[in-house]
Amino acid sequence: MLNERAQLLLKTLIERYIADGQPVGSRTLSRVSNLDLSAASIRNIMSDLEEMGLLASPHTSAGRVPTARGYRVFVDQLITITPPEEAALQQMHNGLHPDSPQRLAAAASQLLSDLTCFAGVVMMPKRPDMAFRQVEFLRLSEKRILLILVTLDGDVQNHLLLTAKDYTSSELIEAANYLNHHYAGQALDRVVADLQAELGSLQADIANLMNAAIRAGQQALQDDSQAVVIAGEKRLLGVDDLSSNLSNLRGLFDIFERKTELLHLLENSRQAQGVRLFIGDESGVMPLGECSVITAPYRINSQVVGTLGVIGPTRMAYERVIPIVDITARLVSGALSHVE
Repeated sequence: MLNERAQLLLKTLIERYIADGQPVGSRTLSRVSNLDLSAASIRNIMSDLEEMGLLASPHTSAGRVPTARGYRVFVDQLITITPPEEAALQQMHNGLHPDSPQRLAAAASQLLSDLTCFAGVVMMPKRPDMAFRQVEFLRLSEKRILLILVTLDGDVQNHLLLTAKDYTSSELIEAANYLNHHYAGQALDRVVADLQAELGSLQADIANLMNAAIRAGQQALQDDSQAVVIAGEKRLLGVDDLSSNLSNLRGLFDIFERKTELLHLLENSRQAQGVRLFIGDESGVMPLGECSVITAPYRINSQVVGTLGVIGPTRMAYERVIPIVDITARLVSGALSHVE
């Protein structure tokens, strides 16, 4: 419930603080806000904003800085979005070619980092209907088999199967040929269901091998699809707002290494209609308390399959980063739909 003058002062103060990184005083606001107000009147409004929890006063300065709540009001009500420059748009279009989802995710995370100078994160596409192109079995030793699974997009998955029976090379070839002949190009979920119906007509040992292989491949693809690709996290070491607190910085890099919390955060963002922002503690991830996370879902043929975004300090140029995340998600959606 801010009046027009309070809104303008808050907007001007946050934009100034984002640009300079220094607490903003009443004299500075009087000079740049284009409001015909005295410094005393501006100080009164700033005090009101501080009482509302939108601004804070550092001990070392008479100026004010925005709080996480102040940033929230700013991005929800006051921000003026700045479209990317032509050079940045060209870089985005050139950097995201329709290749495999894995390489596209890596390229997208790197692009987000390059354009924002923060960390770019991409959750791999989560596709329960992922299909395979070819299966091959390689006998490693007694009761140890290497499963080689090639997906339709060219990704190669290698997984070790430990079996109760020692299969011969001819049996492994027979099982692979059967799967490739009858099921190549089909979704793994459907293959599992069909195999269950056909177990009775197949030799028991071979059927069990094929069933185990498809389930292993299904689980592997689900695990891989939930991986988080991160690029540019070391750039956060150069951000003064973050590097000044080594304890928080260590916690931040711990979550980059574990990825579990990031995956949960990105998974929660999949239901958003567009760009979503987590400012400070809003993410629910303690090491991100001094950070903002800007995310957007991406799609394959209108179906949401993943999320991408940027992690940086709360003092970031939101008006510039938000459209970068939004456009990148749209371009990734287009590229993935083209692959399909």
